Amino acid sequence: MGQQDGPDERHRRPAGVSDATVEALGKLSEALETVERARGHLYALHQLVGHADLMLDDAVERFRAAGHDAIADRIATDLLGRNVIAGRWTFQIVEDFDDGYYALFRDLDRQARDELVGGRRHLYEAEMKERRRTRGRPGHEARPAGD
Repeated sequence: MGQQDGPDERHRRPAGVSDATVEALGKLSEALETVERARGHLYALHQLVGHADLMLDDAVERFRAAGHDAIADRIATDLLGRNVIAGRWTFQIVEDFDDGYYALFRDLDRQARDELVGGRRHLYEAEMKERRRTRGRPGHEARPAGD
């Protein structure tokens, strides 16, 4: 049996779903994707600050070796291991973000999709692909061969 020329079932709009609903779900999905990017930056912050904190050990050692004990002491006492915000290291910020805002955002996105389109994802993009692709042209297939 040949490949169908159109999206697979999980990327087709269910009967009776309006353009406005697909657009609203698309905008919610786009917002979540932006938060996913922000989350990646938050993890980058976590890793970079953690790495910098570990690098301070070497800086302190080098200041001591160069005879600058007072500077080494200030760094070791005031900066090394310091909270990045009140009461929190970056791992705590990441956990609070993941367990609070991010978890709620993902849950609300999933609930909206479940309630309105049977859990289907990326309907807006799937329909955009159908509008923009050139049927029958290599590289413009609706889906991978065999699907």
